[in-house]
Amino acid sequence: MKRLDNIALLFFIFFFISIAAQETEYAYLLQNIDARQKTSLNGKWDIIVDPLENGFYNHRLQEYDKGYFKNAKVQSPSDLIEYNFDTSLQLNVPGDWNTQMDKLYYYEGTLWYKKDFAYTPTSNQESFLYFEAVNYEAIVYLNGEKLGKHVGGYTPFQFNVTDKLVEGNNFVVVKVDNKRKKENVPTVNQDWWNYGGITRSVHLINVPKSHIEDYSVQLEKETTTKISGWVTMANANNGDPVSIEIPELKKTVKATVTNGKASFSINAKPKLWSPNSPKLYEVIIETSTDKVVNQIGFRNISTDGSKILVNGKETFLKGISIHEEAAFKTGRVVSAEECKVLLNWAKELGCNFLRLAHYPHSEAMVKEAEKMGFLIWSEIPVYWTIQFENEDTYANAENQLTEMISRDKNRAAVVLWSMANETPESEPRLSFIGNLAKKARQLDDTRLITAALDTQGKGDDGNLIEDPLGEVVDVIGINNYCGWYYGDVDSCSSIKWASAYNKPMIMSEIGGGALYGLHGDANERWTEEYQDALFKSNIEMMKNIDFMSGLSPWILMDFRSSRRPLRRIQDDFNRKGLISEQGMKKKAFFTLQEYYLEMDKK
Repeated sequence: MKRLDNIALLFFIFFFISIAAQETEYAYLLQNIDARQKTSLNGKWDIIVDPLENGFYNHRLQEYDKGYFKNAKVQSPSDLIEYNFDTSLQLNVPGDWNTQMDKLYYYEGTLWYKKDFAYTPTSNQESFLYFEAVNYEAIVYLNGEKLGKHVGGYTPFQFNVTDKLVEGNNFVVVKVDNKRKKENVPTVNQDWWNYGGITRSVHLINVPKSHIEDYSVQLEKETTTKISGWVTMANANNGDPVSIEIPELKKTVKATVTNGKASFSINAKPKLWSPNSPKLYEVIIETSTDKVVNQIGFRNISTDGSKILVNGKETFLKGISIHEEAAFKTGRVVSAEECKVLLNWAKELGCNFLRLAHYPHSEAMVKEAEKMGFLIWSEIPVYWTIQFENEDTYANAENQLTEMISRDKNRAAVVLWSMANETPESEPRLSFIGNLAKKARQLDDTRLITAALDTQGKGDDGNLIEDPLGEVVDVIGINNYCGWYYGDVDSCSSIKWASAYNKPMIMSEIGGGALYGLHGDANERWTEEYQDALFKSNIEMMKNIDFMSGLSPWILMDFRSSRRPLRRIQDDFNRKGLISEQGMKKKAFFTLQEYYLEMDKK
């Protein structure tokens, strides 16, 4: 294995230790926005396509103080204004622009969104403009004034707009830019569609001036009888009381605010959340000025050698990987109903586990999956060959990780935080991902850390898992495409595996492509028969891996990818799905389903 020389290695260690030493905090995000008074800003938004960014830069390529964000109107016949949102095209929000307008199908660049809305102020309250996700870079303006910028296409962000709203008519403008860049997370090279736009819902959220900002309510690690956590408050005084109540358990505790935070502990014996019994409890957090209600489950996740334990019981993770792509219409999933379509297919397949790839999916997806009893692997898009030596790239990845954990830390279904997918071995990569893992554990020490690796080598006993990243993670993910990217289908069943680590391994990807309805011999690529034979051979291989604790084959449904241009077969779709984008099940779906059903009988 190639190593950096000592001087370079010391530099990277010093650099990443300095990053890790920075103060650790959650990104401030209002928790559980469904429990808040909110006004939806979804619906038709006016848009201007701006590939040359004329609405942002002048002809000297300087940032323009009279850009499109001003939403200027003609005041006299002689005025020169070369844009008009009120007569422009429109797109639906939430939604991607690629599938809403044919001319934007392959478009990567800047597009301006504008929405008018009315506002009536209320005394002693604060207001937040909350975006569930915008892909990829968003600059947000309210009434012509810049609020701020957010980078990252799959996590939520918000702005306090209390002092910027006016009574009556207001307008918000968002400059959205989905251009891929080498320094981004993900980088320019990815195998899913770069859907641009305001892809998830937008809300105006009103809260009391002294309000509950955030909270964590979980079982303490390695216990089943103690629920602990904390509540952070905005504009609170030291000594202010906070009540945490779980009515069904007949438990109420009082805590007091110190420096904006109140910590608590509850002795209780809740019925534990599990895939077979996804029990959720109503939890009420209340102060003299604010009240938030959430549905929270309590469970433990741990490892014992190569086993994964849910509530102390060995549990095999029967999974499937999912992209956040809607069935039938394709494009970004935009509703809970579209989430349920995918989740019901996973349930029909026999799954108790989902790998939500390769980025944080919507809050609706996580909550619906939790209700249905799915264990969840949640991932940030540190994918393939990002710039591991770039300080800004690391900061971007860490911020996306922080926002993911901040939003979903109270979801019992989430058991694995994934740091990366298929990254090449190097010292900078090891330091980069290692420090992400440290950050994740600082933010949340109750869940397991994983990453999907495709770096297995060859040993005396067959494929050998020895990537140094195995030291960093709690659970090792392995992506292995025998029968598709290497080897004959028939050879897969006899492959042996060994690991240098006494840790659980999840076969996080196996699979191959097939066009639904294309039939032929089992050795004919792209046919359903080929894909089915590949799954059968890989299943035989996996049956002989005694340290394997789960799998999440690639993938539930065909999804769009600009890496897949083969006409009459791929047509811009990755065809490794067990179900077509139109909801038709391929032969391999039933083969995997049978494998999972056999497990249930044991």
